[in-house]
Amino acid sequence: MTLALLPEILLLGLIVLIFCLVVAKPGKNVAGTWLPVGCLAVLAAAGASLGQSATLFGGTYQVDPLSQFMKMAVALGLFIAVTNSRGQVTLKDEMRADYSMLLCLSAWGLMLLASSVELMTIYISLEISSYALYALIPLRAGDKRAAEAGIKYVLFGAAATAVSLYGFAYITASQHTTFLAELTAKPWDFATNPGALVGLIMFMAGFMYKLALFPFHFWCPDVYQGTSNETAAYAATLPKLGAVVILVRLASLLVPGQPGMTILAVLGAVSMTFGNLSALVQDDVKRMLGYSSIAHAGYVIIGLVAGTAEGLASASFYALVYILMNLTCFWVVCHLSKDGRNMRYADLDGLHQRSPVFAFVLAVAAFSLVGLPPTAGFMGKLFLLTATWGRGYDWLVIIAALNTAISIYFYLSLVRHAYTHDPSSASETKNSGLALGTLFAAVLLALGILPGPVYELAAQAGKSLLP
Repeated sequence: MTLALLPEILLLGLIVLIFCLVVAKPGKNVAGTWLPVGCLAVLAAAGASLGQSATLFGGTYQVDPLSQFMKMAVALGLFIAVTNSRGQVTLKDEMRADYSMLLCLSAWGLMLLASSVELMTIYISLEISSYALYALIPLRAGDKRAAEAGIKYVLFGAAATAVSLYGFAYITASQHTTFLAELTAKPWDFATNPGALVGLIMFMAGFMYKLALFPFHFWCPDVYQGTSNETAAYAATLPKLGAVVILVRLASLLVPGQPGMTILAVLGAVSMTFGNLSALVQDDVKRMLGYSSIAHAGYVIIGLVAGTAEGLASASFYALVYILMNLTCFWVVCHLSKDGRNMRYADLDGLHQRSPVFAFVLAVAAFSLVGLPPTAGFMGKLFLLTATWGRGYDWLVIIAALNTAISIYFYLSLVRHAYTHDPSSASETKNSGLALGTLFAAVLLALGILPGPVYELAAQAGKSLLP
């Protein structure tokens, strides 16, 4: 049992250690040097816990292939986010340790969320992750937009939470249980139990908010634009993993063709289309990535509505690929912005001359976000579309393919500015971060060429929920 809970225990130990050091040495950056090593240890623990299974705490907490796959993804994202935050110039030195502790606390909540299989436990885990993020978003010294971003994130989060709790009440009243294992045997359609289906959709709204799925997306571009580059990199990736793992578990309760699945499919189609069309007219890179995340939320829904183990596996695999390619893109943005300001397309002009390595890393990330071979994004979308084709939602697959074509313009605009425009005379480029950036690009290419081992882990997670 200790090995099954090792990632959570080790990360909690890091949080407690940082807290004690902050209390002992207030205003000092007590976690700056050793914390990335600690996060690597958490990642190693998550890898060691793969294959473990257990049901704990009265059946509310379950260690299974899906939870361990997602914990490994969270640990990987946390290592990248913590390493990236070390160069954050818009953060006051006396707040760096607190910032690191809040990052770890949010990731710990996501790990708890991955194993939660009871509705109230799911809600509490979500709030643990969210409260830490509410405090992180406004931390951008000298920029009033950060305060605006923080207010919007809290207000929209409170509204989504209220809707989720209202749906929780509907589910409890109509199904008389809050355990997912028992809910799988209950009816979920308008004909026999309309209150339960309405409650389930409302409960899922809180996770659609985290995923930035239409119509719970309004906060996303403004928050990305307002918060610091490093915080946006975290908010754009890891919380979506938590949303995906719960949506995967809840989607396993529904049957393809039922109204609940059809509603999800429609929201996915609208989210893809709205996100891509809005991203076309953006000039701010982070704001473009905000609308991009709305579109990618729709892509994840494709796997959920398939109603098969392959569909759930493809959604889990794509979630991991999304955080890798998005963090890689943000890694370049963070290291190019020497003063922490928001990057525009014009700031990328001539990047291949100023820093050929960063230009290559950005190109790989952009190609992967589009879904071009031989990148991980291509394989992720291929798994999604093939898992859903022939399952009654062929129209959704066609819409996804069309939206992929639309997204080529704004993603490859990053490459166009980096490789075909002349550099500005005032342009400067940091030399730090090249090695890790190259490693991230190599991982994206490796997952595109040889996705089998990682996809097999996701397939085991899908089979643990559906036969």
